[in-house]
Order: sequence, then C-alpha cells, then structure tokens
Amino acid sequence: MNFWRIKQQLIRRWLNIPRGIVHLRNVEFTRGQEYQLKMDILHPTKLPKQPMPVIVWIHGGAWREGNKEQGLKRLVAFARQGFFCATIEYRLSHEAIFPAQIEDCKCAIRFLRAHAQQFHLDPQRVGVWGVSAGGHLAALVGTTQDIPELEGHGGWEEYSSSVQAVCDWYGPTDFLKINDFPRKVDFTSEASPEAALIGGVIEANPEKAAKANPITYINPTNPPFFIIHGENDLLVPLNQSQLLFDALTKVGVEASLEIVKGAGHGDQKFDSPILLKKVENFFKNHLFTW
Repeated sequence: MNFWRIKQQLIRRWLNIPRGIVHLRNVEFTRGQEYQLKMDILHPTKLPKQPMPVIVWIHGGAWREGNKEQGLKRLVAFARQGFFCATIEYRLSHEAIFPAQIEDCKCAIRFLRAHAQQFHLDPQRVGVWGVSAGGHLAALVGTTQDIPELEGHGGWEEYSSSVQAVCDWYGPTDFLKINDFPRKVDFTSEASPEAALIGGVIEANPEKAAKANPITYINPTNPPFFIIHGENDLLVPLNQSQLLFDALTKVGVEASLEIVKGAGHGDQKFDSPILLKKVENFFKNHLFTW
C-alpha cells in the first residue's frame, strides 16, 4: 500500500468517514479570485440511478472562524441516504467584509450546478443548511434568489444560485433588532461579530445592516424554510428566528419553527435523534423525487 493511500485512510478515520461514502476533499469552486475557496464533498459510493439531490452545509463561527470540516459529521448520515452533500468555505470577516460571504455561498451553489453531470446531481433539487453565522448565510441564500448584486464574480455566473429548501439553525436574521432580547453579547459594540461583518457598528450603519439581513429580501417566491432555535440561546437571541418565521409566513412562504426547549446556543440538545429526523424529513420532502 502506497503512502498516499495510507494517508487517505488516516484522514477518513480522523474525520470519521465510514465505508460506503466517497469523500472528495478540497475541491476548488471559485475561479479568478484572490481567495481560492474549497469544498468537501460526500456522496454514496454506489450511485443511485437518478441524479442525487444536494445539501450544501455552511459552517458557523461568528463569520470570523470555523471551517468546512465541521459539517462532515452532520452530512455523513445524509450521504448514506442518497444525498450529494457539500460543506463549503467562505471568506471570513477579517478577510473581507459583507457581501463577500454570501457571494461565496452563491458561487459554491453555481459551481455545483455547473458540474451537475460530472457529479451525478440534480440541479433542480438543491437545499442549504447552516448553523449560527452559517444559518444566517443559509437564510440569506434562500431569500436573495433574484438579487444580482449579491452574486459576486467567483465564477459560473451563467448558472443559478437559487435553492429549493433552507434549514436555518439559530442564525441571526435582523441585526437591527438583535439587541431587543436578553443576550450575553453586546451586539452594538465595534468588537461585535456583526460589526466586523459589515465593517461598522450596526446602529451607525443601518443601511449596511439591512443589506445583510435575510428578512430584508423576503418575498412570496422564497423556498420552504425549516428554522430551529434554542429556547435559552444567549448568543443569538430566539427573537431572530421568530422574526424570520413571522416574516416568511406573513407573505405565504412555507415555514416551520422548532424551538428546542431548554437549549442554549448549539448545545448537545441539537444532536437529538428526533430533531435530526425532522431535518431529514424536511429535506426528503422537498428534495427527493423518488
């Protein structure tokens, strides 16, 4: 056995990738940018006859940290069931301010559509799933399907970045109202994650904040949303998901809000098999065609 194969096996064990799952690491999805961004891909070794529906994972980390490998554990179970799964990088706030982050997420989706035949995926069945800052970006992907100025220039511009389902786990949705609820982070300071993201204090930059808010772009053509938030979240207040849910349902978008009783920000209660089964059912209901 050669060194490369041994290395790959060690990486799979470290990342806990089981047999029967193909793991493609560090697939570049941007072109012509200063930052060459990458994704990891998971799909079943035995491909189904029909092209696979897609789930794109967006990691959290307050837009200033985190990595794509954080999504692999969540996605393995979906790859086993016939989903094509991708967990993606995006530029962090110390690398570039908003809208760089949403531009990168949209570029990744366009890249997958551009390579649908190569990857045996269904370009008409794409879902997005994000946690915390990634939940914010997932929600923003879902509400900005017709906003050309947020597409960026990362490549594959002839393809759509729209999605057919959004799962948002405790993501910020309205920066201008995030301070209206009990929390242990001062979202008004210059050091806040939101200020770093938009390049200025929220209250002094309402237009920039509004541009980064998923709620700003809600309209009746948005895809179905499944929103999940901890009852006792003191980092991203529960009002953020409640506001998103109310705004979506007001215009007739299919949406559901699951409040995890007693849960804080992304704690172990989110590993509940019952909760994960609900996420699975949501994506299957909206992305599976067989």
